[in-house]
Amino acid sequence: MLRKIRVVPLAAESLGVRSMCTYVETPEVKALLDAGVSLAPNRFGLPPHPKEYAAMAECRERMAKAAEGADIVTVSHYHFDHHTPSYLDWFTNWSSEEAAKQIYGGKTVFVKSYRSMVNFSQRRRGWMFSRTGGSHAKKLLVADGKTFTFGETRLRFSEPVLHGPEHTFLGWLLMTTIERGDERFLFTSDVQGPMYSPTLEAILAEKPQVIMVGGPPLYLAGLHVTETDVEQGMRNLEEIVKRVPVTILEHHTLREEGWRARSQPIFEIALKMDYVVLTAAEFLGKENNLLEFRRKRLFETEPPSPEFQRWMRMPIMKRKQVKTPI
Repeated sequence: MLRKIRVVPLAAESLGVRSMCTYVETPEVKALLDAGVSLAPNRFGLPPHPKEYAAMAECRERMAKAAEGADIVTVSHYHFDHHTPSYLDWFTNWSSEEAAKQIYGGKTVFVKSYRSMVNFSQRRRGWMFSRTGGSHAKKLLVADGKTFTFGETRLRFSEPVLHGPEHTFLGWLLMTTIERGDERFLFTSDVQGPMYSPTLEAILAEKPQVIMVGGPPLYLAGLHVTETDVEQGMRNLEEIVKRVPVTILEHHTLREEGWRARSQPIFEIALKMDYVVLTAAEFLGKENNLLEFRRKRLFETEPPSPEFQRWMRMPIMKRKQVKTPI
């Protein structure tokens, strides 16, 4: 669908980790979107399996390589699967001062404001980022609602939209449209469907040919989000796939084992329109490597090495400081 805009997912749930990190290249600019990656610290009462850490290592390597040639980096919001913090953490983020400097150093970094339309947690993280990883940037620019032009390429950042439903406690984020001529790629980040219908309207107004969208958190339905909000997110996804030729469906939705069955109406609607819905892995021509919801089975069928088990018994703060033995 896109001739002048190259889209390459680097890290995602379908690639084994929590992330939506994507590399986008046009003839004028090379962009690294949401360069963060993490693992769930606890799922089914278990820490990440060695296979999840192996996927993390691969994603971090791809991210570092892409950062070498990138001109710009974006931060849609300050969750750790969407930006790389500067503190040392081998347990869930594989982050460090060195990793952050490698990603943000010498780049123009477009960020979500941490001063307005932000919750307390992200305000604190954004302030910290501006003084740590962001301090290595050539330019650190607040992007909320702004458009930046690079030759024939335009980067258009939305006004802050909700991280999920109307009354979410998770705050706000920026969506990013990369446009060249009549081609548009839209990166929505954590809109969770979107669950909030005004966010759907903003998405459809962009008229992208390709969209990367974070779907509803099916695995949290009835816990941290209501079933009603999840169903609204799925209905709004149906509206997206009716109008967008290529939908890359990722993130929260793929943390649920039954995600494919729950999403079947979306695939059927896209097929009727002669459009496609893909995971990031499928978009790359790869098999899905969905690991988080398989964690319990992985520990049962592929027990970790004695060395890993010793590491796993360390206090969490110690595990953050000691590199995972994989």
